[in-house]
Amino acid sequence: MATQVKYGFGKTVALGFDAAIEKVTQELAKEGFGILTEIDVQATLKKKLGIDGLPYRILGACNPPFAHKALSAEPQIGLLLPCNVVVRQDEAGRVLVEFMDPEAVLKLVDRAEVAPIAAEVKARLQRVMAAL
Repeated sequence: MATQVKYGFGKTVALGFDAAIEKVTQELAKEGFGILTEIDVQATLKKKLGIDGLPYRILGACNPPFAHKALSAEPQIGLLLPCNVVVRQDEAGRVLVEFMDPEAVLKLVDRAEVAPIAAEVKARLQRVMAAL
């Protein structure tokens, strides 16, 4: 099942939560992305608020050559980086992997030289999604 919002895209995967994190990390690496940050939302909500939530992880993915190009074109673009990838489990037990849409987010920058960077990064993220 595919998911789409104005600022992202994703799909339900036939993997367990931990396996999905491992697989998406491997597929991102094939496209030149590393994981800079990993936020365990479930653990944070439990620790800070005592809430027992569903598994939810935000991975901050970065492709250094494209990040450098984007930062060179617009130094403030770091406010919109890295590309977030969410791995989460829904109430029905399904595992979803969702990607920030770089084209949608980077339209905020309104600089012609950023558009082709966003398009290439989106194409790479879509290949990652297809491989899951």
